[in-house]
Amino acid sequence: MSSGRRIVICGGGAIGAAIAYFTSRRGARSTVIERHAVAGAASGKSGGFLALDWCRGSPLDRLARRSFELHAELSAELGDPWGYRRLTTYGGYAAEDDTARAAGGRPWLADGVAITSRLGSPETTALVEPRAFTTGMMHAAQAHGAVLRHGMVVDLLRSPSGAVCGVALADGEIVEGDAVRELGYKGHSLVFETGGIIPAEALFLEYHEASGELLTPELFPRADGTTWVCAISTIGPLPLDPNDVAADEGAHARLEALCRNISPALAAAPIKARQACFRPVTEDGLPLIGAVPGIDRAYVATGHNVWGMLNAPATGEAMSELIMDGAARHVDLAPFAPGRLPPFDPARLRGPSRARVPSGNQSIRYTD
Repeated sequence: MSSGRRIVICGGGAIGAAIAYFTSRRGARSTVIERHAVAGAASGKSGGFLALDWCRGSPLDRLARRSFELHAELSAELGDPWGYRRLTTYGGYAAEDDTARAAGGRPWLADGVAITSRLGSPETTALVEPRAFTTGMMHAAQAHGAVLRHGMVVDLLRSPSGAVCGVALADGEIVEGDAVRELGYKGHSLVFETGGIIPAEALFLEYHEASGELLTPELFPRADGTTWVCAISTIGPLPLDPNDVAADEGAHARLEALCRNISPALAAAPIKARQACFRPVTEDGLPLIGAVPGIDRAYVATGHNVWGMLNAPATGEAMSELIMDGAARHVDLAPFAPGRLPPFDPARLRGPSRARVPSGNQSIRYTD
């Protein structure tokens, strides 16, 4: 494929930024159309957790392994503006009303938190700050000639043969090129200012509230001195503007109480951000990556659920290969073919269960 191909990418999240980087690096004239802000939705508010082999046994395994490898390469090549950090990752349990000292705890956790297993090592688990990763990839793409435009895409333009030849924006402007389209499930999170108190140790817990409800908090200490925590996800209507996403009543207070209970370090730390965002989820839990059926020169890359930040680099690489060479080389995209699912029917909308994959004797949740 000769350089100079015009590519329009609809969406400035982690996937869109990665596609822009990998295509522009190969000489394509890539334009990203973002209606709000780069990393303005889930790509700026997720946990940023990366795992080498937590998708083993699933169709995502090769995509995840390739992407984990690319995260390390990109961090080294681009100067690590997003705080790439290798982690030791633990699993355990706690109860709201349990004050007895548990065995195997970590110094930064309360006595009642029991560590039951090591789920990952610095060779298999890592972390990035998601907003910095997404904006950093976009800046790297721009350094290779990519263009970022603010606007709302309202239609695909077709040539007389029916092939996509560009997009129309709400202000009437036409942007020519091939269209790569990056299209809910709401999660709540807190970001604490913890400084260097918490070491490079991620934590996945099963936490029993006094009411009897089981929550599954995830804690990720970042290289920038903040710690991200989530535990509560709900289903709700998806607003058009990410700025209109509102937290469920009481969700952040409930999450804060949990954090103060399990860790003296979190109990003493100020809260930097209270966040809520929707993540894109497909009916079968697998992303949509590939050519749009029945529309020549139109492609889609979306629906990565809780593994979006992990799989962004390999998705960007695969899409650049598919668009510019006709086929992806590093990853088999067949399991993610957009045509595998029926057309969207709002009447069938439902929330997916939180997927689990086996990891030794432990069931590990897919993470944001």
